[in-house]
Amino acid sequence: MSELTFERISDLSLRETLDCGQCFRWREQGGGSFSGVVRGRAATVRMDGDSLVISGAKEADRAMWADYFDLGLDYAKIKDELSRVHPVMADAVRYAPGIRILNQEPFEALISFIISQNNNIKRIAGIVHRLCGSFGGEIADGVYAFPTAERLAALSPDDLEPVRAGFRHRYIIDAAQKVADGTVDLEAIRALPYDEARTALMQITGVGVKVADCVLLYGLHRLDGFPLDVWMKRAMVVLFDGMSPRAFGEYAGIAQQYIFHYSRMHPELF
Repeated sequence: MSELTFERISDLSLRETLDCGQCFRWREQGGGSFSGVVRGRAATVRMDGDSLVISGAKEADRAMWADYFDLGLDYAKIKDELSRVHPVMADAVRYAPGIRILNQEPFEALISFIISQNNNIKRIAGIVHRLCGSFGGEIADGVYAFPTAERLAALSPDDLEPVRAGFRHRYIIDAAQKVADGTVDLEAIRALPYDEARTALMQITGVGVKVADCVLLYGLHRLDGFPLDVWMKRAMVVLFDGMSPRAFGEYAGIAQQYIFHYSRMHPELF
């Protein structure tokens, strides 16, 4: 099996990054390894000391994997800067210092965070798994790519019944149709001013401010995004004295992920 190795990698914990609620297609296999699918490629990842090892990956995809794990960004510097903003921010960074924001495929992120509405991480992952198994192309034995917008756009909400996403079925189909016909151009949205980008995503039925912010952060790598779900709203009121997300600067999205994970794992703070 082919392997890719990235050496001298710091500030990356696979468990913290892959299990913090920003992605839903990775499964821990034991021994600290995780198997998943990224942009139609199945792979298993693990840390070997300070080396990131990706089994099943081709050398031709090195740049894609480096981009996915955001290896070009200096997280040590960002964490130092964020820790100076507020004492609780410093606590959140220390709690899970290995979190990175992944560069996910935009359409997959869009559908995944539509599914995330009023849902928990385990159930979101189950729905995404069924969606891929039912409508994604098989790329290995029992392993499926995320369905394309065109594939889902050809379906009706009733066709999604095996996925068991409930009221979200019609939102998924509407999103797929708008992406497939160009009404929503995800790559064009990537370059828009933030408020315009959010408004463009909210053309999709069922996409409100929170889902749009998640898509911008996790699917379009807009690191100034700051999704506010129930945990985050509580955290900003209780832990951060009503501070504005703007206080965290250009890397507010990274701050958000540290705060979200810290808050979710410390419910006693609330």
